[in-house]
Amino acid sequence: MKGEVVHEAEFGFPASKVWEIYGSIRLARLVVKSLPDLFAKVELVEGDGGVGSVLLVTFSSGLDYKEKFVIMDNEKRMKLVEGIGGGFLAASGLKKYVVRMEVIEKGEDVSVARTTVEYEIDESSGASASSMNTDTFVAIAEAVKKHLSHGGEEGN
Repeated sequence: MKGEVVHEAEFGFPASKVWEIYGSIRLARLVVKSLPDLFAKVELVEGDGGVGSVLLVTFSSGLDYKEKFVIMDNEKRMKLVEGIGGGFLAASGLKKYVVRMEVIEKGEDVSVARTTVEYEIDESSGASASSMNTDTFVAIAEAVKKHLSHGGEEGN
């Protein structure tokens, strides 16, 4: 079974400022610091944060997940990340898990971060599409908003 879920969050900041977070490895550091109930740690296990880089994401639940940066387009402010393994994919019955993050300029100081998750569930696993949602991406957007509203410095 294939499907997709989409989340859009509006920011009162220029797209370039929002992309500085979403389009870099800074997002990984921010989510671990800001969302400890969701993320235990995120490790860069391969690459430099650009195309081809692999992150090992460990959720607070103990499940982990490896993701690979497939596209990183700073001009279009878009990155595409593909799930390539880990307990999260297996536990969710996912055969495909691709996340596209885009930051869209809406005005001088207004932008939208759109996150689209494309997935394919192995129906023989007993998993269902009802478990697919945008809750994690809502929390990430709120953490980025809070970070930017406090000056966007690494210490915040």
